[in-house]
Amino acid sequence: MFDEIADRYDLVNRIASFGLDRGWRTRTARALALVPGNRVLDLATGTGDLAIAIARREPGATVLGVDPSQRMLALAARKVAAARLEERITFVAGVAEDLPFRDGELDAASMAFGIRNVVDRPRALAEIARVLRPGARVAILELGEPRSRLARLHVHSIVPRIGAVASSEGSYRYLSSSIAAFPPPPEFEAMLTAAGLVPLEVAPLALGAATLFLARARR
Repeated sequence: MFDEIADRYDLVNRIASFGLDRGWRTRTARALALVPGNRVLDLATGTGDLAIAIARREPGATVLGVDPSQRMLALAARKVAAARLEERITFVAGVAEDLPFRDGELDAASMAFGIRNVVDRPRALAEIARVLRPGARVAILELGEPRSRLARLHVHSIVPRIGAVASSEGSYRYLSSSIAAFPPPPEFEAMLTAAGLVPLEVAPLALGAATLFLARARR
């Protein structure tokens, strides 16, 4: 599905979020509190927007982007080349449930709009905890069911119509249904804890249209 919508993914995200997704990614990158020399894992990296935001936020950090969609990764590589960040951002095809990294190898992890699509969330969160050094931060940005009636109308009626025009109607119908099915913040916090992560902050954005979950690996 993500291979199919890759070419229009960024455009639809900008339209669907009224451009707010850029600021949300900037906030996610800032929440990692990186220092020079950090190696950051960006899961569900997609077309690379969060990986680029992280690299720009901390010029001394390197980013490893992982995504199962080859077409998304190809687009991400082009954007990284255009930004002249090839030496600091690398990509690999893979899934969150089975990461190709050693225990405690990485200094931070991020994920934007991806955990909702992971088949086995507990396993993916446990994998994140495994590959991080003790105390390392995790920032997970995810869409959620908005609190306002107008915002819910936008997510469930308008966004699928935008997707139908710009890309694939079925794909964006899936988007709205997956948002509705994502667990509420307290339930997701419990999943983080069960995976070996310590929740630090839950920040609702745009009346709950998105939420930034901040946690750290146990010491």
